[in-house]
Amino acid sequence: MRKSGFLEGAIIATLAIFFTKFIGIVYVIPFYGIVGSQGGALYGYAYNIYNLFLIISSAGIPLAISKLASEYNALNKQKEKEYMFQITRKIILAFSIISFLICYIFAPQIASLIIGNVEGGNTPEAIATVIRCVSFAILIVPMLAISRGYLQGHGYIRPASFSQVIEQIVRVIVILGGSYFVLNILDLSLTTAVGVAVFGACAGAIAAYVYLINKMNKVKKDGIVDTKDLKKEERLEIAKKIVLYSIPFIITNIANSLYNSTDMILLIRGLDYLNFNAIDIETISSVFTTWGHKLNTIVTSIATGIAISLVPNIAKSYAKKDFEDINIKFNKTLQIFFYVAMPLAIFMSVFAKEIWQIFYGISSNDPISYYGPIIFRFSIITAAVDALYIMICNGLQGLNKSKLIYISVGLGLLINLCLDIPLMILFNSIGIYPYYGAIAATIIGYSISLIIPLVTLKKKYNLNYSSTTKKLPKLFGIYLIMILLSLGYRGIINNVNGRMIMIPLIGIIGIILVILYYFLNKKEIEEILGGNIIEIIKRKKRDK
Repeated sequence: MRKSGFLEGAIIATLAIFFTKFIGIVYVIPFYGIVGSQGGALYGYAYNIYNLFLIISSAGIPLAISKLASEYNALNKQKEKEYMFQITRKIILAFSIISFLICYIFAPQIASLIIGNVEGGNTPEAIATVIRCVSFAILIVPMLAISRGYLQGHGYIRPASFSQVIEQIVRVIVILGGSYFVLNILDLSLTTAVGVAVFGACAGAIAAYVYLINKMNKVKKDGIVDTKDLKKEERLEIAKKIVLYSIPFIITNIANSLYNSTDMILLIRGLDYLNFNAIDIETISSVFTTWGHKLNTIVTSIATGIAISLVPNIAKSYAKKDFEDINIKFNKTLQIFFYVAMPLAIFMSVFAKEIWQIFYGISSNDPISYYGPIIFRFSIITAAVDALYIMICNGLQGLNKSKLIYISVGLGLLINLCLDIPLMILFNSIGIYPYYGAIAATIIGYSISLIIPLVTLKKKYNLNYSSTTKKLPKLFGIYLIMILLSLGYRGIINNVNGRMIMIPLIGIIGIILVILYYFLNKKEIEEILGGNIIEIIKRKKRDK
């Protein structure tokens, strides 16, 4: 198998994640038609809790393995690397079993915490059932994740990324096929259908894990893995490093999941306090947790793909004390965000109603058609800030700045928790949609988590952002041009109805804007990619 460099690895990982997220977005069109907004809310409740327990059981370990494997490779410590992988599998297995048991056994209590006293929608019993169905994935996904991290740490980004595609395809087949079969063929309950749908996470993970086991065996045959014994002191040192390297990743990912989970719980409490009825509360909640969230992942997937390649590469440079290379990679990461993730979020925000119509349709009788576009228009901005948060935190982890991560993430999350309901009440009192208050609280929290490390790194660790900041004035001017053009195009298609007509229209507008945006930023984009984009594509084809 061929290894991938930093930029190639970032592109491969981003494309794979983008593809899997695209599948994850497209499937919601038929899935919404099968289970509706109530089923979507039920699905979202289960998945938010599942993600939180998944993070507790494994988050941080895969990227920690990636980072540590890259470090050991750079220092040619093959014995340490292999032992690290072996002991991590045992740790992950233990944590996975414990997390699964907690999630499964205490599902009724978790369900009551989510829904509170709201009546008229999904019951606590239904929520508990789907939580238990999805909890089985906690036994498989962590083992899959550490295998990916191991391959990524060796520079094998392709198989790790392709496994994500396999996982998502199988998962979506189970979600759509299973929910449709349960509801329309077997004529069973909505709860059972959603339970089968969330079990798709487990089925997808099993398929991807089987694929990765085969790839791991090939890596071992290539002579990369050394199975020699280590001294007791060396083993303890490796175990200590795994724990120390994992904690920052776990804290960051738990905080990110807590943003979603606490927002979900506080949003329900806040809307109930403001006398919204149960149907509207669950509809709004489903937009945040399922339907709108699926569209937001288009933006956050870019950050995730970059982080996968960023962490091991920065760790490798840090092990060699090559701070100049660290600075270059860190700035390139920021530039990829500003030149790709941000303009994408802006485009999706301007065309929020049209994008919502493409995926979910617009109906005057459906409350989600009312709430969806107006929430999504601003929640996509939250996704952009979240993407930057992911990249900054992972960059810090590659630099071993754990304490800085704890402070910035903790303060950001605390501020978000304190502001959620007060801002909802404030916005409602001045005639602004109260759920915008929850969005504002999240953006403020993420911003605090970003400002603290950026300022600290510049002042204390001499990180230089000039190669990025000098590009921003021109870029922001181009943002303004693109926004005005987008608003102009939106005015032209404003009265167009019908999904089949809207898809090609948005596609054509998107292509026109992308081409124009590229030529307005041609020099900067080619500088980030390391050459003319057409030549890069030709070179990749020749490499194949």
